[in-house]
Amino acid sequence: MEPELLYDLLQLPKGVEPSAEEELSQGGKKKYLPPTSRKDPKFEELQKVLMEWINATLLPEHIVVRSLEEDMFDGLILHHLFQRLAALKLEAEDIALTATSQKHKLTVVLEAVNRSLQLEERQAKWSVETIFNKDLLSTLHLLVALAKRFQPDLSLPTNVQVEVITIESTKSGLKSEKLVEQLTEYSTDKDQPPKDVFDELFKLAPEKVNAVKEAIVNFVNQKLDRLGLSVQNLDTQFADGVILLLLIGQLEGFFLHLKEFYLTPNSPAEMLHNVTLALELLKDEGLLSCPVSPEDIVNKDAKSTLRVLYGLFCKHTQKAHRDRMPLGAPN
Repeated sequence: MEPELLYDLLQLPKGVEPSAEEELSQGGKKKYLPPTSRKDPKFEELQKVLMEWINATLLPEHIVVRSLEEDMFDGLILHHLFQRLAALKLEAEDIALTATSQKHKLTVVLEAVNRSLQLEERQAKWSVETIFNKDLLSTLHLLVALAKRFQPDLSLPTNVQVEVITIESTKSGLKSEKLVEQLTEYSTDKDQPPKDVFDELFKLAPEKVNAVKEAIVNFVNQKLDRLGLSVQNLDTQFADGVILLLLIGQLEGFFLHLKEFYLTPNSPAEMLHNVTLALELLKDEGLLSCPVSPEDIVNKDAKSTLRVLYGLFCKHTQKAHRDRMPLGAPN
């Protein structure tokens, strides 16, 4: 990688040389937090909650933390914090002024922390080197682990994740990769990413899938009957986007001018245009619960086609049910 590309990637000013900590020997790796990740609201909130927790814990000792990057690296505050949380005395000097003595103190503290958390050194998401070099991600991983162990009722923001850039020094130069670092867990079922109903459906027996297809085909044909159209094969007949657009127009009350789409598409590009337009209409109406690639529809992917039709099916079968209910009837 050219140096200029690295500066762009890390958003460093041109001509600014990386610090000694950022220089990598061959085979070495280092993580960087780009400015966009540092400004993430949940990431900032996590730091705020952890600082307030540390300051409240160490209030009797008149210790105040103002920056997790600048105040935690030398082991002094970690020493006091861990002793209070674990209610034990560590054999480490209180004041360490030189880098060597600070590193020794930090080593003693982290060894005690890892024992308390029942972690081997290789399992920990922090190390003496990363903490001492003011690595914010390592510091946060360490503090989150301490909070979960000693104060599980502390209300940490859930599902905090940030994009990080990993730089590796190789024989051919610097190699970069973007990764997502997970700092806190999902706390409840509502925080979990929703399962895709069709991923689950296609794990079932073929007759289950066919039953769903049949129900949706019946629904589609009822709506297309007034146009003199019908669908026999759900997997193939939506690939060019024409029936899909006409169906959306019927159900959602759209009038699509013939100039906006190809009524008789003659190429994959024209089919792709139709399907892309249909997906944009569905997205605007909030009827796409999962992202769908228009290329998958054109390529006759049954699962993607079902996803698209299922949103329409749910909305309009529920609407028909409500319309049939007598006034005052319970839901």
